[in-house]
Amino acid sequence: MAEEYEIGPDPSLLLVDDDEVFLNRLARAMEKRGFDVIRAASVAEARALLAEKAPAYAVVDLRLEDGNGLDVVDALREARTDARIVVLTGYGAIATAVAAVKMGATDYLSKPADADDVTRALLARGDTLPPPPETPMSADRVRWEHIQRVYEQCDRNVSETARRLHMHRRTLQRILAKRSPR
Repeated sequence: MAEEYEIGPDPSLLLVDDDEVFLNRLARAMEKRGFDVIRAASVAEARALLAEKAPAYAVVDLRLEDGNGLDVVDALREARTDARIVVLTGYGAIATAVAAVKMGATDYLSKPADADDVTRALLARGDTLPPPPETPMSADRVRWEHIQRVYEQCDRNVSETARRLHMHRRTLQRILAKRSPR
């Protein structure tokens, strides 16, 4: 059952995701929670919508077919400084979360996130910390996230990353080739 939330005077919400099924499902759920939903399936479509009207809220997928969702975050932040933006992605890594927040995102959620998670992230107020996760990251996942962050900071240079992590280059290549641990 959906919880009650205080949306505010402007309920406009931009949803940007190239997964049409997910986009439609999330749009219906957010409309039930009182948002006026505008949908976009690409960076170009989102920019066109932002030129018409900058919404008060946005949920933006990080990886889109025609570019990076952070471009939408940047454009929305320029158009409306008070917008609450949540970056949502299936490719969660600490480095991209930090980049999203630095560019002006309010929060960062990994898929699968349900409509209640998205709504809580959009409407969170104050400097209070969110409650701890029900299922925190495993030690293997924390290690993988750290390696990914250093790899991104080294501009995806395997040799430089391996040197900074004090690990053999081939070992690092094997770790990077694997999927992220749960």
